[in-house]
Amino acid sequence: LPLFQPGEELLPKDENGKIILDSVDLCRTWEALEKCKDAGLTKSIGVSNFNHKQLEKILNKPGLKYKPVCNQVECHPYLNQSKLLDFCKSRDIVLVAYSALGSQRIKGWVNQNHPVLLEDPVLCAIAKKNKQTPALVALRYQIQRGVVVLIKSFNKKWIKENIQVMMSGAVDRGLLRNILHEGHSLSISQDFP
Repeated sequence: LPLFQPGEELLPKDENGKIILDSVDLCRTWEALEKCKDAGLTKSIGVSNFNHKQLEKILNKPGLKYKPVCNQVECHPYLNQSKLLDFCKSRDIVLVAYSALGSQRIKGWVNQNHPVLLEDPVLCAIAKKNKQTPALVALRYQIQRGVVVLIKSFNKKWIKENIQVMMSGAVDRGLLRNILHEGHSLSISQDFP
């Protein structure tokens, strides 16, 4: 599993500006996490940003004590992760979505040429038709699919709106097909290896 190279720099780069990664064995790392669970240091263990092949490597590990409880990945209507969601459901692994409303669009971290999810015309039309905000439609869409959604806000208005998602009506997922499968990751720049 490529991880960031240890050191002082948050994202160390080589002389060509490429991020330097370190390789760590998935199964050995998972065994260390299982020891943490056995020691009572955690109730559950999960993974983040794993694809189905990485999950299978853990699930097929000889001597596996605990399977991952969840897999946290970027997931929103532009990057709906439907195949990964189906795989996780078939293995009783919860898919947890981060960036469910898109991203903060920080330069250098996000490709500024990608569309802004909450300004998508189809999403906005669905929201208007249902008398909801685009954010509520995007969140409700995930919940209807069985995806756990991680959202945060320091804005009181948005916190109240986020709570409303559980009281909002169902979203016609068929209407969202016009914006689905675009495959846009809104969190990591194309410059990331």
